[in-house]
Amino acid sequence: MSAPRNVDRKNGRQRRVTIPFTKASACGNDFLLVEGARVSGDLAALTRRLCDRHRGVGADGVEWLFPDAEADAMALLINADGSEAEISGNGTRCVAAEICSRRNKTEDKTEVVVRTGAGLKICRLTGGNGARQASTFEFETEMGQPEVGGEMAIETAGVRAVGTKVSMGNPHYVIFVEKFPDGWQRQAALIQTALIQTALIGAQPQFPQGTNVEYVVVRTAVAQTELGRTVNDRGPHEIEIRLFERGVGETESSGTGSCASAVAAIASGRVASPVTVIAPGGPQIVRWENQVYLRGPATLVCRGEFFV
Repeated sequence: MSAPRNVDRKNGRQRRVTIPFTKASACGNDFLLVEGARVSGDLAALTRRLCDRHRGVGADGVEWLFPDAEADAMALLINADGSEAEISGNGTRCVAAEICSRRNKTEDKTEVVVRTGAGLKICRLTGGNGARQASTFEFETEMGQPEVGGEMAIETAGVRAVGTKVSMGNPHYVIFVEKFPDGWQRQAALIQTALIQTALIGAQPQFPQGTNVEYVVVRTAVAQTELGRTVNDRGPHEIEIRLFERGVGETESSGTGSCASAVAAIASGRVASPVTVIAPGGPQIVRWENQVYLRGPATLVCRGEFFV
C-alpha cells in the first residue's frame, strides 16, 4: 500500500496522513478501533503495520468500523497477520465500549448493536461507573447459538490430540487436558496446520479456513470433610483455558474461545452453566441457555494517531 499524502496548499509541501485510532483491551486481548471510512487502500497490509508490536502500535487485531443501517456500527475484524476473521467476542465488546464512550451527557445508552461477520451481536452494559469519561465497561453479549460437533482425533509430528469441534460463528477445536502440556503453543500450531491440511474422519479437511485451538482444564478444588472424604467445594462451574488463535498465535484471552470452551465442557457433562472461564488475561462468565451469553470487561486504553 502506498502511503497516501496530502499537499499543504500554503507551502506546497506534502503532509503525511495520520489515522486516528483507539486502543482497547478485553482481558488482555487487545484491539485497535479505526473508522474504516477514513482509510483507503489495502486494509490487510495496513493492519499488519498497525498491529506490529515493535514498529507499529501493537495489537491482536484491528476492528475496522463502518456505518450500518441496522446497528450502531459494522465491525470488520482483521487479525494481526492480515487475515480476516468472522468475529471476536472480546473485540466486539471493545467496539461496544468505544461506542458507549462517545455518548453525549444526556444519552443513557445501555445497549449496543454491532454487526459482525457472524451476524448482529447485542452488547448490554452491566457495569461501569456510568460517567461519560469512564474507561472500563462491562457487558453481557448475546453470542448466538453454538454448533457442537463430535470428538475428533488428530496426530501429526508426534503430537496426538482429541478435541471437540465447536462453532461460535468462527471455528474452534477444544482439547480437554488434566494439565497444560509443556510446549503447548508448539503443539497447538502443529495441530492448526494439520487440521487445515488433513482429513480427520471423512475425505475432506474439517477446517479448510483454519481454526482456533483451546486447551481446557476443568477446575475442581478439593477439600477434606469432617468424615475424611474429599468433595468438590467449588462445584462444576469453572474451567481454565489456554488459547492459540488463528492469525494471531497465543493470546491472553478470547471471547469466542471462552464460549467454545465452556460450551464443549457443558455439552460433555464436565460442567454446568454458568461457567467461569479463567484465561491468563482474566476471567469471563459464559452461560448457555436458549443461546450463549458472554460477560466480561472492556477497557479503553488510549487514543492516538498512526503516521501512514
